Amino acid sequence: MDDPTARPAAAGAAPPSRRPIGTYSSYAEAQRAVDFLSDRRFPVERVTIVGRDLEFVEQVTGRLTVARAALQGAVQGSLLGLFFALLIGLFFTVTGALVALLLYGFVVGAIFGAVLGAVAQAATGGRRDFSAVGAMRANHYDVLADHDVAEEALQLLGELPPSTGTPPTSPGRDAGAPAH
Repeated sequence: MDDPTARPAAAGAAPPSRRPIGTYSSYAEAQRAVDFLSDRRFPVERVTIVGRDLEFVEQVTGRLTVARAALQGAVQGSLLGLFFALLIGLFFTVTGALVALLLYGFVVGAIFGAVLGAVAQAATGGRRDFSAVGAMRANHYDVLADHDVAEEALQLLGELPPSTGTPPTSPGRDAGAPAH
């Protein structure tokens, strides 16, 4: 299996080995560290941010009934109908015809969207009566640097002022030792 921390190698060359130079509790903190390195003219193209311990988080946003699914479908369908009406309307020069076309696209899109939304929700047979938004999230982020420049990166990150968030750990010299 390929190493996800290695960067693509030039044809015929082995990928460089990477070494952890910091572990952060949020992506924003890892990004801040790389930006700090960039500001110090460090070759950031030799750095990688790796999200570790990924998990899928689904935030439930509410109960989903057939009526609510129809309403959501109507909104999405009306927007899609307007979009297609605008595309077709590019060929009309008469203002009245364009307005009628936009109104028609809105109404027909809303009707089709409502019907499709209601049918799709009814087809689940009650197995998923809620709406939700899902996202992947990492529990922590490692910043890795090519082995031959990792010491320089560690020295530069030693100058990084502490943030107001959770302090990072630096697995550079002593794994788990508090950083800067």
